[in-house]
Amino acid sequence: MTEQGTLKVAIVGTGAIAHAHAAVVALDPLAELVAVADPSPAVRDPFADQYGVAGRYDGLDALLGTESVDVVHLCTPPGLHRDQAITALRAGAHVVCEKPPVLSLADLDAVLEVAHEVGREYAVVFQQRTGTAVGHVQKLLADGTLGRPLVGVCHTLWYRKQEDYYAVPWRGKWATEGGGPLLGLGIHQLDLLAFLLGEWAEVDARAFRLDRDLETEDTSTAVVRFANGAIVSVLTTALSPRQVSYVRVDTTLGTVEVEHLYGHDARSWRLTAAPSRTGAEPDATPSSWALPVDDEPSGHTPLLRAVYASLRSGEPLPPVAADPHRSLELVTAIYASATLGRPVTKADLAPGSTLRDGFLHDIEDLRPA
Repeated sequence: MTEQGTLKVAIVGTGAIAHAHAAVVALDPLAELVAVADPSPAVRDPFADQYGVAGRYDGLDALLGTESVDVVHLCTPPGLHRDQAITALRAGAHVVCEKPPVLSLADLDAVLEVAHEVGREYAVVFQQRTGTAVGHVQKLLADGTLGRPLVGVCHTLWYRKQEDYYAVPWRGKWATEGGGPLLGLGIHQLDLLAFLLGEWAEVDARAFRLDRDLETEDTSTAVVRFANGAIVSVLTTALSPRQVSYVRVDTTLGTVEVEHLYGHDARSWRLTAAPSRTGAEPDATPSSWALPVDDEPSGHTPLLRAVYASLRSGEPLPPVAADPHRSLELVTAIYASATLGRPVTKADLAPGSTLRDGFLHDIEDLRPA
């Protein structure tokens, strides 16, 4: 930090998502974006001009060799995250990494081991956990106010075209993207689901290639059993023209739903009380369920604000940025179950398991010949 306590920040990768990071840094009076790195001057220089950044570099090594920074934001393709995170951590910087964090649980173990060794933090951006409404609902589920979770639905029904989205060279390939829509898109909703329901226990899944010309899947299905006994149906695809992100949890006392696309606020959530034993209609929603009046949407702003606060205080990462293993475990288990043709349990992914080394990917190709 500078003498005034300002965090000196660098962003690596200046594509679309980097703007969300830079905009939040610009709002923080105690943070300064001092450098960016990107191998493409055509992308890097307009980005640096827009945010008034003087330090401009072709890559992370060149940046770290010249600049002294407190935080490095990784907005690069997933296949680069492991090595870049370790390099930045060993240079003495905290790391904020876009999802997915890395391409295997073993890689995540390696990054977190280095972070612990050097006394720095590795925060992953799972912004669907953030926002006033989700914090309120998560607490209601955790303390039993909403009753015992029974069943649920987790849908990521998005649409990505072959000719633009998958024309990007690193997308749709196991070596560079790491996975298909499950890893690149659906992990957001899976992470939100797990944030609400806690640890998972078992996954039974299938993965398909129905239309897009990819190495990876374009659609997957799964049934997830959580440690609390809840059973959730998961559908993830890049083939749905009417896009929606939808998570629903039915409990012994009511139903929780959130329907949105890329971000949610209080208007996206609905809580419905179960009918009483004698009534045909749902009961009035208890006042304790009411969503807070002062509402902040989900997004990079509340997440990075909370992360930066923890970095300044020296406290552990907040819940909105902690436990990156959980959603990556679910992705790993879904791919493994689809490939092995059997349910995969949490014990199957215990330390030492070869399933931690990467995503299995025997995809059922059902495209017309």
